[in-house]
Amino acid sequence: MSRDGNADFHGVVLCVGRDEEIARAAYRVFRRDGGTVVRADDAAAGLARVARGDIAAVILALGRRASSDEEFLQAVNNLPEPPPVVCVTASTDLESAIDALNAGATGFVVKTAGPDFEVQLLAALRQSLTQTRLHREKDRAHSEVREERDRAVALLGQVNHRIANSLALVMSLARMQAAATPDATAKSALAEAQARIAAVANVHRTLYASEDILVVDLAAYLSAVVDELRHSIAAENHGATLSVRAVNAQINTERAVAIGMIATELITNAIKYAYPDASGEVRLLFERVGEAGFILAIEDDGVGLKDGSDKGAAALGGRIVRAMARSLDTELTYEARPAGTRAVVPLAAELFLDSPSEEPSDRRR
Repeated sequence: MSRDGNADFHGVVLCVGRDEEIARAAYRVFRRDGGTVVRADDAAAGLARVARGDIAAVILALGRRASSDEEFLQAVNNLPEPPPVVCVTASTDLESAIDALNAGATGFVVKTAGPDFEVQLLAALRQSLTQTRLHREKDRAHSEVREERDRAVALLGQVNHRIANSLALVMSLARMQAAATPDATAKSALAEAQARIAAVANVHRTLYASEDILVVDLAAYLSAVVDELRHSIAAENHGATLSVRAVNAQINTERAVAIGMIATELITNAIKYAYPDASGEVRLLFERVGEAGFILAIEDDGVGLKDGSDKGAAALGGRIVRAMARSLDTELTYEARPAGTRAVVPLAAELFLDSPSEEPSDRRR
């Protein structure tokens, strides 16, 4: 491509315009090293030649009709893999060259007399070709990364789906075992085990249905947890009704499971002890509290805590709640109420991945 022996260009260069000096310089620079130079008299003919393919680079002689040059540049850059375009201006007024760069040119050269022009033209073409090659390599690398990520996301989605289905099978087996067991204590234990399994399974169902399979929408997840508990209490003929009021918030899987387990245990405890002789409502509330974070609250209007103590605190469910709360760097407290019980778990804002909407989802049955 040049007499210094460093050129490695052997493609087709298209000269667009009627400037003979530019065309002759292009022939001298490129043809002696094996390149091919073709010409087009105007922008329309040049665009038609580029559209045919095999053009490695374009030299555009900027003319008086700047709008035609800009239209040519924009049309070339709209092609799937546009060749680099180096503009040549006959004027030291660089305004037209700047306009060309803004329109998509990759370089420009001011036409001068003598061999310096050829050197500058060579350098501009070489730089533009290198820039274009690097840009395409980067695009290909990004495309490959996106494809690999899409495959990984699809695979992880299938994993979540299969885990949810497997846990659903385990729940069905536990339900069958409970139905075949005459002992009331064993039935209750199996029902609680089903609820705990459901808390985990619903995370995977939520992830599988989500656009982002790495992040759990906590409002949707808590609603799914409560739905599962509704089915359970309906099968056991409990009189309690359940409702959910939750703001939208995003959280990772591990923390979602911990929150779901806490909610499951506290709701199960309220169902068992809040209304021993009547029916009533158990409410799950997930609310934002200023800038400090959020609270998860389970409340009822039942008999309340006798002597301020929770009947289930020493049982397995109580130990699960305390362990899950520790994993979230928080603890369970009970707030005083005129009637009923309100269990509260504060959750720091740092546990969540974004700021939730203030619009809550409200589901009651």
